[in-house]
Amino acid sequence: MIKRTILISTLFCLCIGTFIGGAVLWMTVFIQTPASTQAKPVTFTVASGQHVTTIAQNLQDQDLISNLIAFKLYVRIKKAGTRIKAGEYEMNTGMPPKAVLDLLTSGRNKLYRLTIPEGLNMEEIAMLVQKAGLCSSKEFLTLCNDMKFINAFKIPGMTLEGYLYPDTYFFSKETDCKTLITKMVTTFNKTFNDKWKARAKELNLSVHEVVILASIIEKETGNAKERPIISSVFHNRLKRNMRLESDPTVIYGVSDYDGRIRYKHLRRVTPYNTYKIKGLPAGPIANPGALALKAALYPAQTNYLFFVSKNDTTHQFSTNLRDHNRAVKKYQLN
Repeated sequence: MIKRTILISTLFCLCIGTFIGGAVLWMTVFIQTPASTQAKPVTFTVASGQHVTTIAQNLQDQDLISNLIAFKLYVRIKKAGTRIKAGEYEMNTGMPPKAVLDLLTSGRNKLYRLTIPEGLNMEEIAMLVQKAGLCSSKEFLTLCNDMKFINAFKIPGMTLEGYLYPDTYFFSKETDCKTLITKMVTTFNKTFNDKWKARAKELNLSVHEVVILASIIEKETGNAKERPIISSVFHNRLKRNMRLESDPTVIYGVSDYDGRIRYKHLRRVTPYNTYKIKGLPAGPIANPGALALKAALYPAQTNYLFFVSKNDTTHQFSTNLRDHNRAVKKYQLN
């Protein structure tokens, strides 16, 4: 009787062991075997708060896994249900389920390229951000004018104009508008290093004043090599207490600009019209890049006080009004 009991117990254990071994082998084969022999690219999306069952069903529908139940069991074994992160993922149907789950828990979302050229203003950047599908222009501009948000960066201006640093960024679709703007401002702060801050003090300028000046230089530049020379003109005029008389500042301060600056614009008094006010305008008129910021800090050593466009992206520079008027007649009136 005892021998029979031992035999039954042994057979039972063998059956259990065989079952467990078979289950382990089945799961091992499943997690290592792609759902398809062809690696077809797939952008897979996990919505915020989405249940594992829904995720698994979507994976199966897109041929990323072959067995919904097996995948759910694997997620439970790995205790990964709460670690799957929302977002878009670049996958392919040749990935094994193990790689699929690893990617979903890694948070390595698909990234979208966003390039901000130098010299754009807030509204133009807002439109680029919206076009990239990352944030609505309305929300972007609301945050750029939110004083509580601005003060968190210790920026003295009334908006974030000037501090949305031009660069190429990569964001996931899950990136919120605050994070996106914070990245731009943080990049500005990293670029405007301690050496530049010390140089601003040498010039008796605040960082904000340098940004304002750099934004004007950026908008006046047709040829990148001229930035330091254009900067020298503005520095020279500021030292002599002359008005800057910069067309881009006038344009920034009016709402009825249609592509052509008119006499009425030049006569209109605004906090940005440097034909009417002395010194720098009320704030930056664009978002300058590193070269414009550097030019504002390190102007060329010249005696120039005037410049006029030669209509070939370059300018004619003059030290006196008589020569400037001749240049205007030559390059503009004719």
